[in-house]
Parts: sequence; structure tokens; C-alpha cells
Amino acid sequence: MSHPTHPIIKNGIDEVLSDTHFPILNDSEILVTGGAGFLGSWLCDIMLEAGANITCVDNFSTGLNAHISHLSKNENFKGLTMDVSRELDLETRFKYILNLASIASPDAYQKFPTETLLTNSLGTLNLLEKARKDDATLLITSTSEIYGDAQIIPTPEDYWGYVNPVGIRSPYDVSKRFSEALTVAYHRQYGLDTRIVRIFNTYGPRLRADGIYGRAVSRFLSQAIQGEDLTVYGDGSQTRSFTYVTDTTRGILDTLTQKQASGEIINIGNPDETTILELADIIKNLTDTPSKITFHPLPQDDPRRRRPDITKAKNILKWEPQVTLIDGLKRTISWLRRTENVDYESKT
Repeated sequence: MSHPTHPIIKNGIDEVLSDTHFPILNDSEILVTGGAGFLGSWLCDIMLEAGANITCVDNFSTGLNAHISHLSKNENFKGLTMDVSRELDLETRFKYILNLASIASPDAYQKFPTETLLTNSLGTLNLLEKARKDDATLLITSTSEIYGDAQIIPTPEDYWGYVNPVGIRSPYDVSKRFSEALTVAYHRQYGLDTRIVRIFNTYGPRLRADGIYGRAVSRFLSQAIQGEDLTVYGDGSQTRSFTYVTDTTRGILDTLTQKQASGEIINIGNPDETTILELADIIKNLTDTPSKITFHPLPQDDPRRRRPDITKAKNILKWEPQVTLIDGLKRTISWLRRTENVDYESKT
């Protein structure tokens, strides 16, 4: 089995595979949409190593061929360029379908609002129909953004959310709310085996740092390594709950493979809350950069706090994060320092 060259990624794959639930994936036909993205590519790597046959679908609007090119010679991997919001031409009968197709960066989905809405609505519908036809288990990755500017912290799954339905963030959070409602409707009406994970801020190797695709961790790290100012929006007092990629992918696969997760909606995130300014300071220290922290206007409808209640994940999945923020950032820095000169445009 070929692996990405960086040992941080190889070791991360091995960590996730130490979970005893995943042998069930062996020899299974699995569809991963958004498979060339950050989380999707990690899941392709992990499930291939677990013995699965993977069909990876991506339209490469935000995914990168560089994330999956090392898999091209693997006989159990098939990569297809396809837009899930259009008719899916897939003859394979799948046992599992994981829908990660979405534009997730705020700057990106605000630039491409229509594409974001259609991917999360029509795309979800197309995959639900495919799962119904194949009698497959369907997992969709939702988001903490469906809670909006949450009024209950830590936030449990039964909190309804506080969302601006026509704000600049609505193309993402409202369409994700719709995708959840549609998925639950198929579960209730047709008895489809569905699982929904609400992912909180995840970071790690392969998270894009360039242009409109950059998010707080990847942007700060890239800026710090290149000696640029770290750009904090607002006064930096807003919080997020940062989860390392191996913890998030392990939570996704736990949800996919455990019978008791059928029909459930589960928060997958780190209950340790960190302010954006604290994050910037930590990254400055870890990278030993001369970069300064600069402050810029806070974007409209930017959530003030993010912190998941993971009681459900602990009870149903026996899952909780294992990688500390410091450890996860050190791993990401090690990876990024080898790839900081990546020309993203040439690898899309």
C-alpha cells in the first residue's frame, strides 16, 4: 500500500486504524464524495488501509488532486470528477456512502453561495436516492455552523440553533440544516440507515491555507512560517473548539460503523474552548516567528462561541478527542514546513 511521504500523515492513519470497529470496512464498496478535500482524502487513505474499495468523487472546486494522487495506482481506488448536485452516473452498488462534498470555508462559500446551496441540497438528495437504491448506509458530514450564534454553551445536539436565514453565512449553514432535515426525512419515511455528524473546527495536514480557502489555524500557521502578520478578526475574543484531523476522522468512522449510531445526529468536536487570540499566541510561540498580530474588522454574523457537548458521542460511540491542541499544532507545523511552497493552483 502506497502512502503519502510525510510520516505525520502515515502515523495519523495508523492511529485511527487502531480502533477495533474498522475491520468491518474490509472488502466493502464505499463511495466518498468530496474525497479530494481535507477530511475526504484522509478518509480515503484510512479506509483503503482498512481493506475497503473506494470510489472517490470530487468536482475539484475546493479539493486538490495532490491529496489523492498517491492513490492512483492502488487497484482498490477509483477517482471520478463529478458534481454531486447533478445527475450521478455511478453503476457500482455501495455498502457505505460518505457525503463530504461541500464548500466549507466562509470566504469561499460567500464567494460561491449558489454552488454551496446546490451542493448541500440537490447533492444530498442525489446521494440519498443512490443510498436508497443500493440499500446503503449513508453518513453526511454536517457542521457546528447549523447552531449559528449558539445561546447554549456547551451546545448539545437537541439545541435548535440561532441562525440568520438570509445572512452572508446562510448559503452554508442553512443548506446544511436542509441537508440534515432531508436526511432525517429519508430515515423516517423510507427506513434508510442514515447517520449525521456535526463537525466542529477541524485542522491538520491538508487543510488549505491559500486565499479564500484558508481558515484560522491554516491561515495563522502559513502566515507565521512565512513571517507575515497573523490576521485576527475582531478583538480575538471569539472562541472555537479545535479538533485534530485524526480525532475527527475517527469520530466519523465510529459513527459510520457502529450499529447504535443508526439514525443519530452526533457532535464530533473538542470540548476544549480556545479564543482566536489565544490560538494566534500559541502559534507564534510554537513557530518562533517574528510575525506580529494585527486586528481587522469582525465579519458579519461571526459566531461568538463554539464548544460542543460531546456527551452523546461518549455514550453512543465511546468517542472523545485524544490529541491536544499543542500536539496537533506541532504535527501540522511539521507537515506544513515540508509543503509550505506548494503551488495550489497547479495541483487542483
